[in-house]
Amino acid sequence: MKNNIVLIGMPGSGKSTVGVVLAKMLGYQFIDMDIVIQEKEKKLLQEIISEKGNDGFMEIENRINSEIEAEYTVIAPGGSVIYGKEAMEHLHNIGIVVYLKLGHQELEKRLGDLRKRGVVLKDGYTLKNLYEERTPLYEKYADIILEEEEMDLITTVNVIIDRLKVGEFL
Repeated sequence: MKNNIVLIGMPGSGKSTVGVVLAKMLGYQFIDMDIVIQEKEKKLLQEIISEKGNDGFMEIENRINSEIEAEYTVIAPGGSVIYGKEAMEHLHNIGIVVYLKLGHQELEKRLGDLRKRGVVLKDGYTLKNLYEERTPLYEKYADIILEEEEMDLITTVNVIIDRLKVGEFL
């Protein structure tokens, strides 16, 4: 049964922040998958990427996300989860996938050094390159696409709840 909500999107799109508030408003649990990965690997994301490389990190991320078992939970996976086919199939099977879409310029304002955030970034890639590469994947996997531009936190959460009700997901 699809009784979870999975928030996907770029780093800085608000998955964790929106996720916590959304979970509280719905009476759901909240899981930040980046924290789960760090707990299971006993290392920070940037340490895993540094030691295992982007591909090694994404294998770990794909495995851990594809094994998650939850009910009535808001799940916030890392932005690179969309590269993991098994993880995305699993998350789609257990929940409604909501893409928190934010424009490239707004993301630039919100983000500092991407590498310090534990972001999978190919050599020579900028945030714009990453945005252009990932956007079609987020859109492909999303059940709901939410344009967050010019929305505050509470508005974003309320619009998600409304869209879930309209789609009869809640």
